[in-house]
Amino acid sequence: MKRLMWSAALLGLLLGCGGEEKKSAADFGEELFHDARLSESTFNRFSCATCHVTTPQAPAERIDSGYSLYNVASRPSWWGGNETRLLDSVNFCYVNFMRGVTKLEPDDPMSRSLYEYLVRLSPDAQAAALPFTIVKDINEVARGDAGRGATVYRAACQTCHGELHTGKGRLTELASILPEVTKDYGTVFPGVPKSKVVIEKVRHGQFFGVGGNMPPYSTEALSDADLGAVLSYLEL
Repeated sequence: MKRLMWSAALLGLLLGCGGEEKKSAADFGEELFHDARLSESTFNRFSCATCHVTTPQAPAERIDSGYSLYNVASRPSWWGGNETRLLDSVNFCYVNFMRGVTKLEPDDPMSRSLYEYLVRLSPDAQAAALPFTIVKDINEVARGDAGRGATVYRAACQTCHGELHTGKGRLTELASILPEVTKDYGTVFPGVPKSKVVIEKVRHGQFFGVGGNMPPYSTEALSDADLGAVLSYLEL
């Protein structure tokens, strides 16, 4: 139903009504990029903009799980070479993290609009594929400076999880409050150190049965050194 509503809205914007100026597909794609309602799930609070910037370099105050989408349509592959069609790479996010029930199809007006927007963000004819290294086996990492950890937490974690201990400002009530959620780990994950559960969540996201809809952080996005600093900040 939501997708039909968006499609109807797109048609009205593209055709114009009541003498209003027509809106380009790329402009509508930009709106979709910033709107969690792209997904039909009532539980989703992610938009594309939650995890991606569109500038050549991310600002210092952001450490995102996803790369900048500048030049994204000019890359030969995505997700570390595991996806060779841009729409498939979008759908990987859309289904796994944005709770999309069905994939976006090539003939969907929303897909076309998103594509036109991503093309507009890609001025170069060709751009290099970007690495995306997922840690296979979860191991402890050396702890770092808690002050650095506070900075990394604000840049990488606070948008979704909110402030430490209270969750104030978190993206959704479904996002766990840190480090309070770790109090239950002894029961939910018996015999596993709390810190390793957190590392698992950071490195593998919602995968491997830990739950939630968190995207994974590759080693390119978040180094072990910064992860260790966050663990110090969380006192884990």
